[in-house]
Amino acid sequence: MTTKQPFHAAPYIKEIGRGAKGARSMDREQALELWGAILDGRVSDLELGGILLSMRIKGESVDELEGFLEACEASFDKLRAPAGEFAPVVIPSYNGARKMANLTALLALLLAREGVPVLVHGVAHDVGRVATAEVFEALGVHASPDHASAEAALANGRVAFITIDALAPRLAWMLSLRRILGVRNSTHTLVKIMQPFAGPALRLVSYTHPEYLESLGEFFTLNKGDAFLMRGTEGETVANANKAQKIDWFHGGERTVLVERQMVAEKLPELPEDKSAEATAAWIKAVLRGEIPVPDSIAQQVAHCKDVARKLSTSGSGTKVDIR
Repeated sequence: MTTKQPFHAAPYIKEIGRGAKGARSMDREQALELWGAILDGRVSDLELGGILLSMRIKGESVDELEGFLEACEASFDKLRAPAGEFAPVVIPSYNGARKMANLTALLALLLAREGVPVLVHGVAHDVGRVATAEVFEALGVHASPDHASAEAALANGRVAFITIDALAPRLAWMLSLRRILGVRNSTHTLVKIMQPFAGPALRLVSYTHPEYLESLGEFFTLNKGDAFLMRGTEGETVANANKAQKIDWFHGGERTVLVERQMVAEKLPELPEDKSAEATAAWIKAVLRGEIPVPDSIAQQVAHCKDVARKLSTSGSGTKVDIR
């Protein structure tokens, strides 16, 4: 049995652990090396706690995001997308909802009904919130236990939901450290921006804090991946049913505003008063049957996702496409 060589993280902590004003950011290669060692289990618990809390205080630079993300994506096997008219749409779901009904499942099912392959990945539960996984379960959409099952669901035209535990176990472990440290760490951002497919796919990415609009905007401009970036609806990447958030589309290093921020509509949609998973699922079924109109902001989001997913499928991720 081969023993893993411990990684000496003190030199990194010395730079990133100097507080919000004195800390220095790592370059991309340093970030890749450090995060790779963490995911490989070569960093001691004491050093790991110091790293995660230091990054929590300092915040991630764009170079650090790139390095961390490369390490994260190398830690699990990428999924294969089905051949067809559309590239997949990736919906991360790690927040759930408390004040509003969680309509992430509605967005996913509407896209799948249009023939778009949809992968939703996230957590199974979130204390005090209604998780998308719970709404899917109430709808009869069961979590895929492994990559093969998720790929089969996509190939058969169904929404594929997979927990982070099944998709990327090492990242699930990093997320679980919140229960020990009491605060989130950089992994909570990384799972929202990662690309789980080997080929082109449109990622829907949300942010909560305003500073992430700038850092993620710069990241996707340099990363040149395909993503829609919007302020989250309680952290979820589904459009707010009462008003459309601004949505920026990143493709080929360029940024395009797809949806301008809108005021609250004069006539609000008929949303479920009961926010439980079961009541939300029943309301979603009524929408899918045509008994309740699709909220306009979500209908806009579906249309934009469908349009870009089609163009990505025909052009490939490395080719510039025009949404107009």
